[in-house]
Amino acid sequence: MHKIIALWAVPRSTSTAFEWMMRQRGDLDCLHEPFGEAWYQGEAPLWPRFKDGEKTTPGLTIESVWDDIQARAQKGPVFLKDFPHYINHMWTPEFLSHFTHAFLIRDPALTITSVYDKWPDFDELEVGFPEQRALFDLLTALNGAPPPVIDSGDLLENPAAMTQAFCDAVGIPFLEHALTWEPGSDTGAYSWWDGGSFHANLRNSTGLMPQTRKYVELSDAPTRVRQVHRRMKPHYDHLNAHRITL
Repeated sequence: MHKIIALWAVPRSTSTAFEWMMRQRGDLDCLHEPFGEAWYQGEAPLWPRFKDGEKTTPGLTIESVWDDIQARAQKGPVFLKDFPHYINHMWTPEFLSHFTHAFLIRDPALTITSVYDKWPDFDELEVGFPEQRALFDLLTALNGAPPPVIDSGDLLENPAAMTQAFCDAVGIPFLEHALTWEPGSDTGAYSWWDGGSFHANLRNSTGLMPQTRKYVELSDAPTRVRQVHRRMKPHYDHLNAHRITL
């Protein structure tokens, strides 16, 4: 079986932009949150806000997704971007051994305010920071060394160097041409949620360009956002201590 590179992220962490960059390479079969599609829209959805009558897909399960990923990896190398909380019930050493793991983190002040902007009724179980940390710690214990971690802020400040560091860490060549693309690409074709509306900024972009690091002041944020942030920040800080630095 060929390499399966898994980038484990959290929602609203610029992970789809990173995935889009990986698609430009042309040497990887790239998948957009395949486990998430089953978690949200499979035949037996697992997301906590599911209500009867919402979209489900007969035959789509976490297990069928894993079967498809393995079949793809028989044909060539695979890259997937996904969130650990979708599959924390599957974290056996045997299952995890099939992947080359890496992590993308982002300041929870940025991610949680962005989630709230899109989903004011978001459930804390959809945020994913505790599961991201738990998977990181489990892989560190299983492998005797921490998997590579890149921070979204570092990536956006210096995309070429950070992408090269990521490629070196997961054992693939750095292809600089993948950092740019034509605007107006149909990102929705690769997104199973809401026709890709979460990716409007990406659709109009032209690549991973250097950007000034963003910060968010939470003093005026809703009380629940500030509460969730306080609970999530220690998990982010734990991974941030291990991030790749240049």
